[in-house]
Amino acid sequence: MTHWLIANTKAGTGERGREFWLEVLLAAGVPEPQCRDFNDDAWEDQVQAGDVVMVAGGDGSVNMGARLCRSRQAILAVLPSGTANDFARNLGLPEEPERLCALIAQGTTQQVDVAEVGQTLFLNVAHIGLGTLPAREAEGTHKKLFGRFSYGLGLLRRVSASRGFKAEIYCDKGVVKGRWLSIAVASGAFFGGGNEIPEASANDGQLDVIAVKPRPLLQLLLTFVMVRLNKRSPQRTSTIVHLKGTRCSVHTGKPKTITADGDVMGQTPLQVECRPHCLSVIAPTIVSTAEAAPEETAIG
Repeated sequence: MTHWLIANTKAGTGERGREFWLEVLLAAGVPEPQCRDFNDDAWEDQVQAGDVVMVAGGDGSVNMGARLCRSRQAILAVLPSGTANDFARNLGLPEEPERLCALIAQGTTQQVDVAEVGQTLFLNVAHIGLGTLPAREAEGTHKKLFGRFSYGLGLLRRVSASRGFKAEIYCDKGVVKGRWLSIAVASGAFFGGGNEIPEASANDGQLDVIAVKPRPLLQLLLTFVMVRLNKRSPQRTSTIVHLKGTRCSVHTGKPKTITADGDVMGQTPLQVECRPHCLSVIAPTIVSTAEAAPEETAIG
């Protein structure tokens, strides 16, 4: 078994780069890692089934590592170094680097789902509408200054002025049509730097679709606070629609930008399928926010 280490030097504040993680990994007893660069893909054919690919970076870097691991039947180990680190939250990874690297040395693994879009995939969430703005605009000094809060700042600047867009959402159980501020299709239980999706996990074999309707800012804020406090989808509301399914597609009147795991993926239409338990990851557990499987629900 070979341990590969790939670090994104531009992720987060840049303080947890290759040298930082290499020192902690060696101290934890991880065999001499083979350090490589995502910008040079010549080494990827050397990855064997059962190897451990350790990715130091944000969710975009982890996404690239997941694609490699899935194609080579390798094991993904996440070294959180980005702004949001939502996939790491799904895995319940310890915050202390020493404990995390000890976990990698032990080799404890779990199986998680991935969301497949054509020939690519995402691990956390794909956004259409206002939800794409953080990935498209929260960059550079602004992102480094405010960290994960830059995701929310980008939305607040626009939400009051937006009239939304028309879209049709198709899931296993039916179709929902309307005008929306944002549509999110999630594979795990977290997005946007720690925001929870009620009744979800990264290994439940389902996608969660969260669609937000145009509403006054105060009403939106109250709805999101209620969801966060209750940790489940309210049963009577008109602000958010929460759907579950193994497949989902979104069709918009005009092409809209799609972002996934913090990077631009393309334009609508979006067609997603959940591939359950197809990725091996280093993790002590898979975090779940589920108490009971919800029916299709309107929120707020």
